[in-house]
Amino acid sequence: MVEVDLYVAVAVGAIILLLYHYASKKYEYFLAKPIPVLKPTFLLGSTGPMMFRRRDVSSHVKLLYDAFEDYKIVGFYDLMKPIYMMRDPEVIKQITVKDFDYFMDHTPTMTNSKPDDEVGGESLFGNSLFALRGQKWRDMRATLSPAFTGSKMRHMFDLVADCAKSMGEFFKSEAAAGKVLEYEMKDTFSRFGNDVIATVAFGIKVDSLRDRENEFFMKGKAMLNFQSLFVLVKFLLLRAFPALAQKIGVDFVDSSLTDYFKRMIVDNMKQRDAHGIFRNDMIQMLMEVRKGSLRHQKDEQDTKDAGFATVEESNVGKSTINRVWTENELISQCFLFFLAGFDTVSTCMTFLTYELMLNPDVQQRLYDEVIETEESLNGKPLTYEVLQKMEYMDMVVSEALRKWPPALISDRFCVKNYMYDDGNGLRFPIEKGQTMWIPTIAIHNDPKYYENPEKFDPERFSEENRSKIDAAAYLPFGAGPRNCIGSRLALMEVKVIVYNLLKDFSIEASEKTQIPLKMAKNFFALQAEKGVWLEFKPRKQ
Repeated sequence: MVEVDLYVAVAVGAIILLLYHYASKKYEYFLAKPIPVLKPTFLLGSTGPMMFRRRDVSSHVKLLYDAFEDYKIVGFYDLMKPIYMMRDPEVIKQITVKDFDYFMDHTPTMTNSKPDDEVGGESLFGNSLFALRGQKWRDMRATLSPAFTGSKMRHMFDLVADCAKSMGEFFKSEAAAGKVLEYEMKDTFSRFGNDVIATVAFGIKVDSLRDRENEFFMKGKAMLNFQSLFVLVKFLLLRAFPALAQKIGVDFVDSSLTDYFKRMIVDNMKQRDAHGIFRNDMIQMLMEVRKGSLRHQKDEQDTKDAGFATVEESNVGKSTINRVWTENELISQCFLFFLAGFDTVSTCMTFLTYELMLNPDVQQRLYDEVIETEESLNGKPLTYEVLQKMEYMDMVVSEALRKWPPALISDRFCVKNYMYDDGNGLRFPIEKGQTMWIPTIAIHNDPKYYENPEKFDPERFSEENRSKIDAAAYLPFGAGPRNCIGSRLALMEVKVIVYNLLKDFSIEASEKTQIPLKMAKNFFALQAEKGVWLEFKPRKQ
C-alpha cells in the first residue's frame, strides 16, 4: 500500500513538473524578441487581475498599454499565449492595411472554422463572417458587402425608424400614466437593439419594452449571459486550449439556442418562397445571395455618407465571387448580426446617454438640432438622408464612440511568417500563429492623440477640427479590410433612437445614477458596476 502511494505521489509530481516545464517554455517566447514584455504570472500571464475580478477590462487594457510608453509594439501573455500589443497608429495601419495578407484572420480561439474549408460544420458562430478565415472569409465578405451600402441602409431605414418611434410612444404612454421614467440604460437599449435585429435580420416583429419576456429577447439574453460560471468555463477553455475544445465539441453558444434561431430563419425563408413575400431586410438579402442576384451597383459611391465613424469598404468587399453557400453558412450571418446588434448598439447608447446627462450643454445643443430638423420636415417622417445631414448629431455619436468604444480591443492573427520592420532599425520575425492586439480603448483615451481624453467633447469632430484627428488612432469599428461590415447600420440605429428620445424627453440623473461611474470587474465587456440608471423627463410641448 505504501508503495502504491509512493508511485502515485511520484506520478503526480512528474505531471506537475511536466506542466511546469511546458508553461515555462511558453513564457520564453519573447526572450528572443527585441521588445519589452510584461513579466507573466505562472499559468495566468497578465490575465489574472481580470480572471479574479480585481480589475475591469478597460482599466486592465489601459494598464498594459501604459506599461511601456516609449515603444510602438510590446509583448505580454494572455494566460500562456504570447500576445503582441500594437501601441502606435502607424504600426496598426501597417499590420491591418498595408500588410493585410499576413494578418487576414481573427485569432481562431472560439470557433472550429478552418481556412478555406468548403463546409464549416454546424456551428453558427464558426460559420459567421467574424470567425471565417482565409479565402472563405474573403468570399463571404464580398458576398455580404453589397447588403451594407448606403443605398441598402436607405431601404432598411423605415424598419429601424419604426422601432425607435415605438420606443418613444411607449415612454410617452408611461409618462401619461403618471409613471417616473427611470430605467437602466443597458437593459433598455438592449431591448431596442433586440427589436431592430428581430425586424431587420430575422423578419419578425417583437416589442421588448411592452412584452418584456418575449421569447426572442429572452433567448438572446441567455445567449449573451457572460456572467454565468458555465459560459466563463467554456470561454476559458476555448481561449486557453482551442484544439482540445474543438476536439470535445465545445461551442461558444449553446446548441439549443442556435437551433431556435436557425429554425426561425429557415421557416421565414420558406414562407417567403411559398407566398412571394418581399421585405427590405437581411433575410431578403440572404435569399438574393442564394439566387446569386446580390451585387455591388457600379454607379454606387462608397462614401462616408453615414458620418465620420463609418468605415470604408476595401477592394476585398467589392470583389465579385461566384461561390455557392450552404443554408447553414447563410443563416450564420443573421446569427452574427444578432450577436453584434444586441450588444454593440446598446453599449454605445448606454454611455452616450450617460454623457448627455453629465453634459447638459451638449444635450441642449443636440436637442436644438433635433427640433430644427423636425421643423424642417413640416410634418413629414424623418428620412435617412435628413438624418445624415445632422452635423452635431454625428459629432456627438463620434465622440461617444471615441471615449466608450464598444469593442475595447480587436485582434489580428499572423497567417504566414512576417518580418516586422519599423524603418528605424528595429527588425524581427513574427511567426505564423501569433496574435496581434489593437488596444482601441487605450488609444482612444491617450492624450497623445486626444487632448484631455477624459472630457466628453464633440467639438473634436467638428468640420474644422476633424483634420487634426489621426485616422489611424480612431478605430471604433476596427481597421483595414477586416473592419466591421455593419458600421452604417449601427450608426443609423444610434442616431435614430437619439433623435426620437431627445425630441420628447430630456435625459437626467435619477436617484440610482452613479456619478462617477465605476466599471464592473469582468473581462468580457464595457459594463457599469451598478448599471447606468437615468431618468427620461417629458419635455413641455
